[in-house]
Amino acid sequence: MYSQQADYATLSRDCLGVLIPAGDTVVLPEGADVRITQALGGSFTVYYGGNLVRIAGKDADALGREVPAGPELPEDADDAAVESCIEDQLKTCFDPEIPINIVDLGLIYDRMVEVLPEGGRAVHIRMTLTAPGCGMGDILADEVRAKVAAVPTVKRVSVELTFDPPWDQSRMSEAARLQTGMY
Repeated sequence: MYSQQADYATLSRDCLGVLIPAGDTVVLPEGADVRITQALGGSFTVYYGGNLVRIAGKDADALGREVPAGPELPEDADDAAVESCIEDQLKTCFDPEIPINIVDLGLIYDRMVEVLPEGGRAVHIRMTLTAPGCGMGDILADEVRAKVAAVPTVKRVSVELTFDPPWDQSRMSEAARLQTGMY
């Protein structure tokens, strides 16, 4: 859900956040009034005290929102269904400043899914960022790791951040280029 109009909330409890783009952790106090500028993929970007702050989906209740449900697969899901679920999970990860998911932004360079001998799957993801100096890189990589790890049957997830080759707008999907005006 993405809204062009800002939404407001008062925090019902202390809540951890991450300053954008620095990546520093902050605590937003109970009772703080925030303006929600982006609510996508289960996480929130809020404006508070002159800063943009990312709040994880697990803390949605502090904003008076529902904590997002995890992915589901039938017990007999085949490899294609698992890979589709992984793709869907990746599409719930958003750059905190750009209302476009990381798949459509072209930040996912490669992903490998391996069936483990003991059962389950291991997933390796190679990804980049729109800018090498972005302080949100580790936070975004952690979100990718956590969301893919939530896929049923996934036992291990590794995420590698790379800047080779450097990201550029040609990696964006056509829909993302149209949305941002980057043709």
